[in-house]
Amino acid sequence: MTRKGSQVRVLYGPPIKPLVKSILAGGFLMSREAKVADVSNDVSNGNERRRTEATVAGRRMNGEGGLYQRSDGRWFGAVVLGYDASGKPKRKTVSAKTKAEALQKLRDLQDKIDGGYSPPTKEETLSQLFDRWYCDILSTQVQQDARDNYKCIADCHIVPTLGRKKVAKLTVADVQHLLASKLSGGPDGDPRPLSVSTVRRIRSVLAQALEVCLVDGSLTRNVAALTSAPKAAGTEGRTLTHAQAKRLLKELEGHRLGALFIVMLSTGLRRGEALGLRWDDVDLRKRVVVVRRQLRRIGGQLITREVKGRKSGRSVDLPAPVVQLLKDHRTAQAAARTGSNGLWEESGFVFTTQYGSALDPRNVHRDFQTICMKAKLGKWHPHELRHSAASLMLAEGVPLQVVSDILGHSSIRITADVYGHVLQPQRREAARAMAGALWG
Repeated sequence: MTRKGSQVRVLYGPPIKPLVKSILAGGFLMSREAKVADVSNDVSNGNERRRTEATVAGRRMNGEGGLYQRSDGRWFGAVVLGYDASGKPKRKTVSAKTKAEALQKLRDLQDKIDGGYSPPTKEETLSQLFDRWYCDILSTQVQQDARDNYKCIADCHIVPTLGRKKVAKLTVADVQHLLASKLSGGPDGDPRPLSVSTVRRIRSVLAQALEVCLVDGSLTRNVAALTSAPKAAGTEGRTLTHAQAKRLLKELEGHRLGALFIVMLSTGLRRGEALGLRWDDVDLRKRVVVVRRQLRRIGGQLITREVKGRKSGRSVDLPAPVVQLLKDHRTAQAAARTGSNGLWEESGFVFTTQYGSALDPRNVHRDFQTICMKAKLGKWHPHELRHSAASLMLAEGVPLQVVSDILGHSSIRITADVYGHVLQPQRREAARAMAGALWG
């Protein structure tokens, strides 16, 4: 109602006839596809733009979005997601060059929302996502050394290039370009090309971070998981031959760390697993050791971590010569304790420094390289003793499943993929056996 002079004018709502037509035509029962109705010119207050809104009798339906065209000709639409604490509506917008495209985007957005999609209230960047992933998820689910590795990968290889990118706008092409630049090196990546394994790791870390958005509903697909992972060349791990292994054993005789390296070569234990062995884990009467922990250097400190999963608490049988070697090693360790003039540190580890403290994995690496050079074998890494143990077992006819159990692999497939080349003689023997069975 408005006043003009002494006259009073009453402004009624929508005209009665269009309203009756709308009711008769089922306008109040329209589907979502029919929510966007007519186009009206809104020129009030100097705002020169055309608005298209979902209306029924001139009023927008609760929770529905609308379309409008800006002065530059671009169309925008919005869906009301809810209301904040102050009662203000929270909207998600879409835009397109044409009205039809904007309308389709609006309908697609509504479909996603109906399917459980929850658009973020504010645009999160990839850098912010990694911070959230690290603090809220990794901190409670992953051990410190693994967390540090994830953070190093993100901070060094992902965030510098894509950190400012909005997560919702990250594309498969963005990720694929990142991986390609890391493989080739150059301005978008490191000055030097990275290895295939490192680039595959970058892709894996990014995919795991984006998985958080799939879970909370802010993304509907994981663009990193959709990329093509670079293929690694099928390189085989280096292993000692029988002759080289015997030459190494000869060089290890009388060495202070000889027992350590012989245990690793004869059982396939990882360096950290061997260094983490305590005398409580060794049963020389039953000729077994139980693998319960690893010793590693993390953040400048030597830390033991319990072995998890299938590898946890696995028993590994010892060859008879190794049992005797460990008996002699324990006797020598007791003598060193007695002659230490009170400097001995009772750590309980099987393999220790000359004063009983835990061995640093880095020092073990250096000592092993020195021993190999003296044996004229060249430079070898302690982990290659594990590869050598597996290859020698398989070459001697030990079943693949047994070798997999000894190594603590989570699946026999891993053992077959890594050491399948050693099984070639057995495959030829199997072919000869079938020839004899069928045509002999």
